[in-house]
Amino acid sequence: MTDASTTDQPGSGRLRLARRLRTLTGVDEDLLATVRCERSKYTALGGVVLGTSVIAAFSMWNFATEALGRVSALALIPTVIWMLFVLNLDRWLITPQANARRRVGPLLLRLTIALFLGAVVAEPLVLRIFATAVEERITDDRNRAVDQLRSDLVRCNPVPSRTASTTPAGCDRYILSFVSTPGGQADELAVLRSDADALQKRVDQDTKTLGALDTEVRDECRQLIRNASTGLLQRTSECLRLREKAKDYRSTHRTEENERRLAAMNGRISKIEGKLTTSRGTFLKARASRIEQRIDQERAKQKEIGVLERMRTLDELASGNGVLFAGIWLVRALFVLLDALPVMVKFLSGESAYERLLTIESNSAVTIHSQKARLAERRALADVEIAEDAIEQEVRRSRAESEAAHREHTAAMHIRVRQAVNSLEDELRRTSSV
Repeated sequence: MTDASTTDQPGSGRLRLARRLRTLTGVDEDLLATVRCERSKYTALGGVVLGTSVIAAFSMWNFATEALGRVSALALIPTVIWMLFVLNLDRWLITPQANARRRVGPLLLRLTIALFLGAVVAEPLVLRIFATAVEERITDDRNRAVDQLRSDLVRCNPVPSRTASTTPAGCDRYILSFVSTPGGQADELAVLRSDADALQKRVDQDTKTLGALDTEVRDECRQLIRNASTGLLQRTSECLRLREKAKDYRSTHRTEENERRLAAMNGRISKIEGKLTTSRGTFLKARASRIEQRIDQERAKQKEIGVLERMRTLDELASGNGVLFAGIWLVRALFVLLDALPVMVKFLSGESAYERLLTIESNSAVTIHSQKARLAERRALADVEIAEDAIEQEVRRSRAESEAAHREHTAAMHIRVRQAVNSLEDELRRTSSV
């Protein structure tokens, strides 16, 4: 058999690149050399794995730059980590397995993982494709929000016409505070105008009455009568009476004093109106300044467009446009399928010759390992039996030695007892003879 390492020895960069691509599929080059015809298949499959990892890296780059709000070198860190993670995960998902046809559960699990991974990778790419429409919608929404805020601030902070004025409904969040307002001067002006109107009516009524009396006086006083005693012309008594009546009316109704008061009140009204106009102008400038501050604060919150805001806006655009909705989901499905492509290509293409060889080699390895395990078991059992025999022989030998020692000890004791008895008998005989 020709070794795969010897066939790839020529310094061709294409061969080295193909070998590295096949490494991404998890194949064994030595075993693959047995079925050389399938090298191109696994080389192409490695290219697919590399392509999906590059797409995932581009997706993470877009997500990271949108999260940071700018293009930054920091975005390279999650991009590289995500690329390596997807690359390793896809490599694990498509690594050839022995007895692959019998393992439906792992196949479904790997397809499910690939589909979910594709959905995660697809979303940032979809946001990038529809970025123009999303950003235009977000800009319009933000401008409308700013315009609505400006309108609410103007509505909820009108020019005060009185010191105590009712707050418009729904204005709790839009009330602004001011150092001074023209409300107090407006109250004073309203009181002066009310008093001036009442006094004006009284003066008009008095003027009308006096006018009527003066007309009667003039008409009556044109008539002259001759005094009988002096023979001179003189005013009639009615003329004198009407004159006195007009004089009394002016005195009792204080018409001249009321006219002076009315003139003074009108002057005061004109002066307050001037001050009120100035105060209103100052209030309007202060209100405009405070409103611009609130608008600037609102715009400061809208600095960068976040990922969640983009996703929400994209869903809003899709919900109102059937064509856009279909286009968005078609693009999502495309990227999901692209990311799940290695697993789908691997497991939907059927069992290959390499996998059959892998199954045979795996089964052989299992069989060999089983035989080795049985052989090791038999050797261990034999060693145990030998050890048991040795122990049993040692026990028998020790028992025999113990019994022999016991017999020797018993014989020695008998000899000693016999000797003692003989000595005693000899001593008894000597004693009886004496």
